Amino acid sequence: MWYYMGTMKKIAVIGSTNTDMVITGKKIPVPGETVSGGHFMMNPGGKGANQAVAVARLSAKKGACLFVAKVGDDVFGRDTAARLKKDGIAARLIIDKKEPSGTALILVDAKGQNVISVALGANGTLSPADVAPYAKEITGAAALLMQLETPLETVMWAAKTAHDAGVPVILNPAPAQKLPKALYPLIDWITPNETEAELLTGVKVVDAASAAKATAVFKKRGVKHVLITMGVKGCFCGECGKMFPAKKVKAVDCVAAGDTFNGAFAVALAEGRPVAEAIDFAQKASAISVTRPGAQSSVPYRREVV
Repeated sequence: MWYYMGTMKKIAVIGSTNTDMVITGKKIPVPGETVSGGHFMMNPGGKGANQAVAVARLSAKKGACLFVAKVGDDVFGRDTAARLKKDGIAARLIIDKKEPSGTALILVDAKGQNVISVALGANGTLSPADVAPYAKEITGAAALLMQLETPLETVMWAAKTAHDAGVPVILNPAPAQKLPKALYPLIDWITPNETEAELLTGVKVVDAASAAKATAVFKKRGVKHVLITMGVKGCFCGECGKMFPAKKVKAVDCVAAGDTFNGAFAVALAEGRPVAEAIDFAQKASAISVTRPGAQSSVPYRREVV
């Protein structure tokens, strides 16, 4: 286990930042259908930024998160910088002069389920060369948390940089896509949901038994630890070999629930908590987030969880 609170090492997050444009309505339209009467919101989002906000808000002390991302030279990029600063995040934002900041269009139904379409924009041009100036900060971090809304070559570079320096790597493989074989041995914790786990392993994950089979595939490829989130069913911990039931709440909006879980899990592990306790902390934070609309606006603060 590793620690950062005592020495004030930051958790480094590398990933995307988007502006989410959300319509909440009675139902999600099918192709060719128009559904009227929804409520519109515009919120800061992006898996990377969401996880960074979760780390910042759920840590015991301020200044616990380093976030590296790329934005456009536009109002969305400037707004992102201001919001991250407000949450006390040490943001290292690279400005792309050609591509706009990332955006996402999100439709949410009355049960809180959602569909999301993302225009990566500047997120899609985040290169190893962009991140390289912050290598010392990454290798001096308590842990590195990443997702897949930025180029795989950058994820690979960062994972190797952190791994070679002995910094634990946590990868949330979302959105789901095939991963290079060389990436798996660099991962300390992989945290897919059941859909992502199936795409990556070929095992249809529906319960603890199938999750254990998927875990075995990940472990064979070199991943040290596996945690598979399964929505209302809870999550399967390969380390523990069992399911942890989900907290029962009335979901309003599931956007950023997984990002909140990952940020909280990283914080708890970095504090030296046992894995089961880290999962409980992450599940509590995630459960609170789904009772609120929006992405970063739904992420709870530590005082609400502990």
